[in-house]
Amino acid sequence: MLPWILALLSALFTCSLAVVYLWWIKRRQKEMQLGLQALAGMHWREFSVLVRRMLREQRGLHELSDTTEESREPSSDFLLSDGPNTWLVSCKHGLAYRIGTAAVNELGAAARLAGAKGGVLLTEGRIERDGRSAAEKQAVEVLDGPRLWPLLQPYLPADIESRVRTRARHEALRRIAIAALGSVTLGLLVGLGLQGLHVENTAPVAAAPVETAPSTADAAAAEAAPEASEAATPSTPAPTPTAAVTDERSNPNPDAATLERFQADLARALAGKPGIASGVWLTRQTLAINRTGELEAVWPRVCEEVLHYPALRNVRIQLNARPGVDEPVRWRQCATY
Repeated sequence: MLPWILALLSALFTCSLAVVYLWWIKRRQKEMQLGLQALAGMHWREFSVLVRRMLREQRGLHELSDTTEESREPSSDFLLSDGPNTWLVSCKHGLAYRIGTAAVNELGAAARLAGAKGGVLLTEGRIERDGRSAAEKQAVEVLDGPRLWPLLQPYLPADIESRVRTRARHEALRRIAIAALGSVTLGLLVGLGLQGLHVENTAPVAAAPVETAPSTADAAAAEAAPEASEAATPSTPAPTPTAAVTDERSNPNPDAATLERFQADLARALAGKPGIASGVWLTRQTLAINRTGELEAVWPRVCEEVLHYPALRNVRIQLNARPGVDEPVRWRQCATY
């Protein structure tokens, strides 16, 4: 009876730890992941409205002008004031952003030119270590995904917030059910193991068998048997492991050096496409396409190459006008998240 009591206690202890971890930690992490995906899926104007409302209510920052009519042109940068000081706010809308030194220095320089005291950079993506150190020097506050989600969560539309919470809760309950099943299995194994040890300890001790001295002929045969066995057994070479071939371009979170190499490879690949003269990276998240063909024919070829790189699928594409043709510059994205 004692082994099964210990097995039950071990199963309950393991299940309790799993429930605490999966519900209080993993569920919140999943909720933040789904929430950031929902924010990244919004139109940039809706995201900008949430950001302005959050900064107004939590930071006391207001528009410099009294007009409420929004510009028809996309604008991810705007000036806000808390009274005596002015701040330049920049929104990097998308999960693929990896904020480094270049983006922080660019915002710091723009803030100084605009006469602002500093800058605030918001993104659903992540800030890199070098970007964090550069932000301290440039008087720029970076609110990346883990810091931005708690600030914007209260301002999400009710249907989106309910959908995010429901999906995170269902995922947590599914994992808890799997953990409970694993705890029961572990308890059964522990109980069977302890029961076996208990049976062995309580079994009667058997009489030791009487050993007889082997004869001379048997001893000679026993000495010759290993040599014959070794001579008859052929040596087999050890199997050589085969290396798994992976596509490096499918890495969604490369380091800075790999990301720069991805950008260079993408620019070279686009330069060889029909209707595209060249591809030039203006910033880490802006790719300019100098085209010679029609926009409808060039755009699918651009996205075909961009979507090979999950780390670059959310970059902003600037489609320049053809040489000698009076047409506007276009900005597009191949994917929102």
